[in-house]
Amino acid sequence: MHTQPHTPWRRLLGLGAGLAAVLTVLALAFLWPAVTSEPRDLPVAVAGPPAAVDPFATALQERAPGAFDVVAAQDRSAAVDLIETREAYGAVVLGAQPEILTASGGSPLVAQQLAALAPALQAQVGAPVRVTDIAPFVEGDPRGAVLGAVTFPLVIGGMIGGIAISLTVVGVWRRITAVVGYSVLGGLAVAGVLQGWFGALAGSYAVNAGIVALAILAVAGVIVGCVSVVGRAGIAIGPVLFLLVANPIASAAQPWQMLPTPWGAIGQWMPPGAAAALLRDESYFPHADTTQLWVALASWAVLGLLLATVGHFRDAGAATAAAVEEATPELVTV
Repeated sequence: MHTQPHTPWRRLLGLGAGLAAVLTVLALAFLWPAVTSEPRDLPVAVAGPPAAVDPFATALQERAPGAFDVVAAQDRSAAVDLIETREAYGAVVLGAQPEILTASGGSPLVAQQLAALAPALQAQVGAPVRVTDIAPFVEGDPRGAVLGAVTFPLVIGGMIGGIAISLTVVGVWRRITAVVGYSVLGGLAVAGVLQGWFGALAGSYAVNAGIVALAILAVAGVIVGCVSVVGRAGIAIGPVLFLLVANPIASAAQPWQMLPTPWGAIGQWMPPGAAAALLRDESYFPHADTTQLWVALASWAVLGLLLATVGHFRDAGAATAAAVEEATPELVTV
């Protein structure tokens, strides 16, 4: 009697345990930021007479310990400038005409928290308190949902491009050309959808397309570069580094200060976080200093391209046997 083949029970149990471990890591990576996030030292400007600013700052700290980092401003104009340059998430203006300045485009969560102070401030000063949104949402993204979710498709798109090019393109310069071309076309297309179709971005389309293209190149280029250095095993570096580490700490939907130290700051130096912050600043805060964010994106892109040119496996990389066979006549000229 012929016996049908079966997978050994030991291997079956090992497979189940391994898959459960992977699922646990995924859950931790994506849910940990939501569980640990809370307001921490969010910079908020307070403008008004010194005799009124200090007592209000003390009362604010008592109301929400550790949540806000009060930045003194001389007057309303100075407070607005701090908001527009991203030095503060909002402001409270004291004096004869008390006012709360919010910036929904910077963080709807902080804007709601500041607006909630209006009744207490009104009771304290005995005068009506006006709430003004300095950077309201654009019409195409009235709740900020698009910018809050933009990092995931950028990471996935970069990973797909980097892995596909690593598996199908043979030759170092052909692979670099492919990843750069894919990034440029992807940047133009994605920015076109976000800004031209959805209307979820403002500012210069060319700049937004450049941000998206650089983010895709940073992810895809590093994957191609890692494959050039360590071979096919380098493909796994992308999902681990960018999907499980960088994307959860990108802080696209909340201020980076809300993550435990130092993860929020680290996230701004990685491609998803830098790209999300740049798109937000280009749309809502054109006067903000974005040098660090551009340097972060460009550094990752350059790193990937550099690795792709010097890696030991730079010619064949992780290309499949079919891709290598198809390209064999070309290898002598690469």
